[in-house]
Amino acid sequence: MPIPKAYEASEHEDTIYQQWEDAGHFTPTIDPNKKPFVISMPPPNATGQLHLGHATMLALEDIMIRYHRMKGDPTLWLPGTDHAGIATQNKVEQIIANQGLTRHDLGREEFLKKVHEFAENSKDTIRNQIRKMGASCDWTRERYTLDEGLSQAVQTVFTRMFEDQLIYRGDRIVNWCPRCSSTLADDEVDHKEIDATLYYFTYGPFIIATSRPETKLGDTAVAVNPTDKRYKQYVGQTMDINFGDHQITVKVVADKSVDPKFGSGALGVTPAHSHADYELAQKHDIKVVQVINEEGLMTDVAGKYAGQTVQEARTNFVQELKDLGLMVKEEPYKQNLSICYRCSTSIEPLISKQWFVDVNKPVLDWKGGKHSLKAVALDVIRSGDIEIIPDRFNKIYFNWIENLRDWCISRQIWWGHRIPVWYKGEELKVSATAPGPDWKQDPDTFDTWYSSGLWTFSTLGWPEQTEDFKYFHPTSVLETGYDIIFFWVARMILMTTYATGEVPFKQVYLHGLVLDKQGTKMSKSKGNGIDPLDMIAKYGTDAVRLSLVIGATPGNNVRLYEEKIAGYRNFVNKLWNSARFLLMICQECEMIDHETPNNFPVKSIADKWIVSRLHETVKDVTQALEKHLYSEAGVKIYEFLWDEYCDWYLEMSKDKDQNPQLLVAVMQNILKLLHPFIPFVTEKLWEKLGTGKALIIEEWPDYTQIPHDQDAINQISIIQAAIYKIRSTRTELKIDPVRKLNAIIYTGDQYLNTFKDQSHHLQKLARIEDLTIQATGPKVDEAAHQVLSGGIEIYLPLRGVIDFDKELSRTNTEIKETKQYIMATQKKLSNEGFIKNAPPEVVERETDQIAKAKAKLVQLEERLEQLK
Repeated sequence: MPIPKAYEASEHEDTIYQQWEDAGHFTPTIDPNKKPFVISMPPPNATGQLHLGHATMLALEDIMIRYHRMKGDPTLWLPGTDHAGIATQNKVEQIIANQGLTRHDLGREEFLKKVHEFAENSKDTIRNQIRKMGASCDWTRERYTLDEGLSQAVQTVFTRMFEDQLIYRGDRIVNWCPRCSSTLADDEVDHKEIDATLYYFTYGPFIIATSRPETKLGDTAVAVNPTDKRYKQYVGQTMDINFGDHQITVKVVADKSVDPKFGSGALGVTPAHSHADYELAQKHDIKVVQVINEEGLMTDVAGKYAGQTVQEARTNFVQELKDLGLMVKEEPYKQNLSICYRCSTSIEPLISKQWFVDVNKPVLDWKGGKHSLKAVALDVIRSGDIEIIPDRFNKIYFNWIENLRDWCISRQIWWGHRIPVWYKGEELKVSATAPGPDWKQDPDTFDTWYSSGLWTFSTLGWPEQTEDFKYFHPTSVLETGYDIIFFWVARMILMTTYATGEVPFKQVYLHGLVLDKQGTKMSKSKGNGIDPLDMIAKYGTDAVRLSLVIGATPGNNVRLYEEKIAGYRNFVNKLWNSARFLLMICQECEMIDHETPNNFPVKSIADKWIVSRLHETVKDVTQALEKHLYSEAGVKIYEFLWDEYCDWYLEMSKDKDQNPQLLVAVMQNILKLLHPFIPFVTEKLWEKLGTGKALIIEEWPDYTQIPHDQDAINQISIIQAAIYKIRSTRTELKIDPVRKLNAIIYTGDQYLNTFKDQSHHLQKLARIEDLTIQATGPKVDEAAHQVLSGGIEIYLPLRGVIDFDKELSRTNTEIKETKQYIMATQKKLSNEGFIKNAPPEVVERETDQIAKAKAKLVQLEERLEQLK
């Protein structure tokens, strides 16, 4: 029965997905004799909508999963969502703020009910969106970071770390967000460059330079470089510094970390409000005085500035310095401002009592010795236990781990895993539940990354030694965006090696960001964002998936725009139409649906060619997938279907060489190769062209079982080259494509039989009326002349076809214009000012254009010789 003329994705996708899920195709069976392939899906935040980053992740991971499932590997893709502490709490706080309420107005219990309700609704939305992307994940094993089992894993790891003295509570400098009223880890702090002012003012016997003069009210030291002769006499002294009626006492210390060339070379040390100053204070036993509180207001220590915001205090203090005659000068200054990654509020470094993980204490048994979390995190990459793809990110990873400070894991928010610590007077106990009456639990929650760092093993039942954990862990690949390599990837390595004694995954595949057509980051403010669900509704999931994968290489950004998606929808339609044509042939030949040849029955040289090219394509695609080169694999299949199967083989099959069984055999393999990339349309077509078994669980093609004939490839390739030359001549000379031409071809002895055997294909595909084929012959006058490799000559007589004088004139004009363009562009590219100031993409475009112009000039000059 024929299929409809057009493929309407929206009519089939939901039904096909439900069929896969109902049949249990997403759920693997444990087979001790086989090595599983496992991906733990990076859990989207329970905040509502999936974006293009999630869509990219889902498309890439589903390609990996479907490929390995078809290879016969027990394949697990475990889905889930993250409670996303600060992010989700912020969302709900914004919602209740519209009602004039704060979380404190509601109280902890009532507020958490609202967050839970919001998160549950979001999870439903996310599940539906994941399904819309065609993700073949095992929903029977779905997890959530606040599930009971995962909460038990969090408590277990915390307890063990506490017992190993890896976790401690102490007063240390942290990143504080006044808006979120919580600490942030170093990698949760974003940075943006702003125009600031560097203030130089008199500071006792010194002149200091700072961009934050208000913090000087809390200075307890002045640091200078030990080699700086200007200040040697003051080192070791303690002195009072007066700013009008405000006095501070500072100790002068020498430290080689001070840059004598920055500002005046004397650094006012504010240990309570600078990470660098805090480390100096620890080294030199300097007092810590806090002048900014957790609300971002000045403390009582700031005297008359107490209660003012940081900005107010800065403005007023600068004015006072001027009034006192202490201000020396002000300079414009580019400052790298630290901001909260969630709400973009300026971060205040300040001293706070928090829970920390010690990353430097050697307590972890690893490869026969005791090592720190930091040391193990470095070793697993250096030793190759974990491979990062692409490996250029190794250097970035090493740099980050080597500079890793103790990890602050407590957050002053309500939504999340509560820290399992209880207090009664001076007593402290670690327990999941209250040890008894009058015990009060620590009000803080864990950093979200603490719980999600356990994701690969907690989702499989750990700390219980479940069958799933023993069989599916370590996982195979972590596929994620390069922008969270520190947020998540490093955390997972730290936590998993500690808790399980093994790595969380064997490979890390990093994808890039999705940019717009101009290479700009998408954002709501710019109005250049694309909603993947809108594009799915308009063009279908398969087209969206292809557009996200093709053109994307590991660790590099990819550009996405609606025209690109529309282009891949056209590819999906091309596949559909070619299958529809094939089914019509099968119907005409009374070939039964699902009839599958046991081998590749060949009748002609064209048959041998397409089977041989299928062999090469299956080999190339398989090798590319094994190397995680998904774009390359997609391009190989795209080109084979469109350029070879459709444009050549199907056209060749519209005459006496028609071979329906081979057409079906090749199409079946194409559908298998395409299935990981575009699962919906391929599954739908497989219903008509397959074996009766679902395509999702069909076997991946084995190129070693597909015949290969290099001679057939060589013969058809030379025929194709001849047709290309004839077509290009038509285009260059603007000959009506419908008009048939005559052709004389001198093949030499080597290709004489090939051209004679394929003459009907050549005449049909090149639109040739009278065709003369012989080994050699005389030069043909008034004809276009083309030479192929191997000395093959093609003459196309043109008398009566074109106006020679007119074409000579037109060609000369084109040559002149092309030369002028090349000269002008070369002049522009030789201008150092242009190269220096123009955007790189503009320079690249101009360079590409000049290369194309030079190639065009060669063709024009060849055409001129022919016309002469």
